[in-house]
Amino acid sequence: MADKATILTAEGLAKLEAELEQLRTVKRVQNSERIKVAISYGDISENSEYDDAKNEQAFIEGRILELEQMISTATIIDDKGKKKKGVVNLGSTVIIEDLEPEDEEDAQQEYTLVGTTEADPFDGKISNESPIGAAILGKKVNSVVTVRTPSGDHKYKIVKVK
Repeated sequence: MADKATILTAEGLAKLEAELEQLRTVKRVQNSERIKVAISYGDISENSEYDDAKNEQAFIEGRILELEQMISTATIIDDKGKKKKGVVNLGSTVIIEDLEPEDEEDAQQEYTLVGTTEADPFDGKISNESPIGAAILGKKVNSVVTVRTPSGDHKYKIVKVK
């Protein structure tokens, strides 16, 4: 089975690599010490400290495997490469205007289009697989797109692409 590529910015890749290093060098060692201390308390069959430490160990090892997979399949978004000016691509920062806003403050929104791994709408980063991200990807400035959302269809106009 072919692994799905993990789409990342250079910054996002660096964050994943830093998290992986932290888990391997710090968290694993700390957890190993917790397990040793818990074993020293005696009978592990009724030792909640030991159970908790083993659960944390499973989480750490699972996250390490997940990060290794993401890093090994990473495709870096080229934010300075061969992008067409005025066209929405991965890595583009886009200002969109809701043509029928419920609240005037929400009329214009600014997003950076990233892969799903880095998506954080509260930080202005939306996934290329999100409803808005998928609708605007590949579109030009002044294009109007319709996005189906749980609250109904919304029309957005692409105001600016950076």
